[in-house]
Amino acid sequence: MVIAKSELHMAFERERRSAPETREAAMTETKTVERAKEEVEQGKRPSTAAGEFVREEMHHIREGKHGARSTKQAIAIGLSKARRAGVPLKPPSPGRTSERTHEAAERDYEIGQGRRKPRAPSRKRARAVSKALKREGRGAASKAALSQQAQRSARERRRTSRSPKAAAQRGAATRTRTGIASEAARKAARTRKRQRTRR
Repeated sequence: MVIAKSELHMAFERERRSAPETREAAMTETKTVERAKEEVEQGKRPSTAAGEFVREEMHHIREGKHGARSTKQAIAIGLSKARRAGVPLKPPSPGRTSERTHEAAERDYEIGQGRRKPRAPSRKRARAVSKALKREGRGAASKAALSQQAQRSARERRRTSRSPKAAAQRGAATRTRTGIASEAARKAARTRKRQRTRR
């Protein structure tokens, strides 16, 4: 998906301008938003940009700002923040997650893209959620927990997605998206020419 820089800037700023201070998205650190915005503008995948928000969430847990019941929950919070902040990370396809999770992701995505007006939860509910998270432990952000989650995710992926051919196709798509495909092709041609002259 190619998005104009002005549109992208508006998408990232929309949530922050319209949301009151009690909103979860308003607590997102400015540096995280800026890093994610740069990554999307550079042509990187939305999932890479969303990773900045997940990283921030792990830091919050380690610092003791709040906890998480599991690593999956911590990642889900980060992805939700990313979508609401304007990262064009599409919701998971139906069937991959529960209907409730899919609807929440779809709602966050629409808010971030300006298709739905953001609505703040009641103060009572916001306080209850905050207290519940603070009661949870910090183990979800430990190196061991993150490693286990990464291994589970890798097992769930189809084997073809990890094949050398699939990796090469993803690399080619990235080079085309970022506009360095022609440069990479010229470099490859120069390398082949040097190899032929050496023989």
